[in-house]
Amino acid sequence: MSCLRELEGKMVHDHHHHHHPHPHPHYLQDHGLTRRVWVPGPVIVGAGPSGLAAAACLKDKGVPSIVLERSNCIASLWQFKTYDRLRLHLPKSFCQLPLMPFPEDFPTYPSKQQFVEYLEAYAKRFGIKPVFEQEVESAEFDDSVGLWRVKSVGLKGEEMEYVCRWLVVATGENAEALVPEIKGIESFHGKVQHTAEYRSGSSFKGKKVLVVGCGNSGMEVSLDLCNHNAHPSLVVRNAVHVLPREMLGRSTFGLSMWLLKWLPVKLVDRFLLILSWLIFGDTASFGLDRPQVGPLELKGKTGKTPVLDVGTLAKIKSGDIKVHPSIQSVGHHSVQFVNGRVENFDAIILATGYKSNTPSWLKEKEMFSEKDGMPWKPFPHGWKGECGLYAVGFSRRGLLGSSTDAKRVSEDINKFWKAEAKHMAMTIGRSFTFQP
Repeated sequence: MSCLRELEGKMVHDHHHHHHPHPHPHYLQDHGLTRRVWVPGPVIVGAGPSGLAAAACLKDKGVPSIVLERSNCIASLWQFKTYDRLRLHLPKSFCQLPLMPFPEDFPTYPSKQQFVEYLEAYAKRFGIKPVFEQEVESAEFDDSVGLWRVKSVGLKGEEMEYVCRWLVVATGENAEALVPEIKGIESFHGKVQHTAEYRSGSSFKGKKVLVVGCGNSGMEVSLDLCNHNAHPSLVVRNAVHVLPREMLGRSTFGLSMWLLKWLPVKLVDRFLLILSWLIFGDTASFGLDRPQVGPLELKGKTGKTPVLDVGTLAKIKSGDIKVHPSIQSVGHHSVQFVNGRVENFDAIILATGYKSNTPSWLKEKEMFSEKDGMPWKPFPHGWKGECGLYAVGFSRRGLLGSSTDAKRVSEDINKFWKAEAKHMAMTIGRSFTFQP
């Protein structure tokens, strides 16, 4: 506890120390232009599903936490950066957060709005009240006191510093839109947007639209454009596994999980591909080559998720959605593909996914890679780092992975909390005024 005594000593003799009312921290002071907050429990960065799950699991064990969120609401990615027709790709039973199932009257695949309603009810049930509009600029472990210093900036430029023993990174794999470099795209005279900005195909009626990327988002946006009488084309840059959303009367994911209890991955993959071939035929015949590695094995090795078809493949087969290879270059109105073909388009939509933003603010290199912002250790070992650092939502396993991470993190912190964190709060409490 020497680190605490050192911190206590430094703060006791800090003549800037004052008490200020604040609904979340137990201790608050002004330090120059920065308001410093002592947090007895973990600081959680991100109020998406991962951050909420972590806060709820901690709350269930009696461990308080503060959730910092750069937006003005929970699950901002779901609320502001997803298309209208979005539904959960997996059945709700595989997407519920810990300690609270979806309402029974929700459909098997809840809509975007239903999922947001569920998350809001989840936050309310566990009393999770994030500190909104706090952009975390840096988080760094201070060796001199053995604590994390998390610095954030509010909308009006006000600076805060949260000092804590544990830091939970819950900003996830999809914090920032991933925009690839495409030769000449800046000269394109039509509309160019990422799927983060796309809501509906209604504004593209009658227009030729090129969708770049053939993951679940690219496939669904292409289908949505079709349903709104646009003329979409799909750029398929790499081999991709497309599976039916359901097989043999069960969800493909659920069936896969059940089979994996009894059979090795390669055998389950073979079974899935045989059924897919019986349902779809040879996808390579209409421009969708399959990878050499099976869908589940590929997911485990690289995190690349197979596409679960919701009707796009039928539109590709019928010719309503055209398939093109990679882009060579973009002109004012046209796109040239690597096979030499040139075609005019009115708009380009980048369904190129998202990326982690942890390297931009987390000053740490042992747990997270600076290259892609993901934990160095593969699943299931990437949730815990050194010095009280944790990660939730980086397992490349969607909401199910976030739930698993949240449970592990809360259990681990709880072990230390009872022995250490309460003593911390009492030690500092002898010298400082606590918020009731």
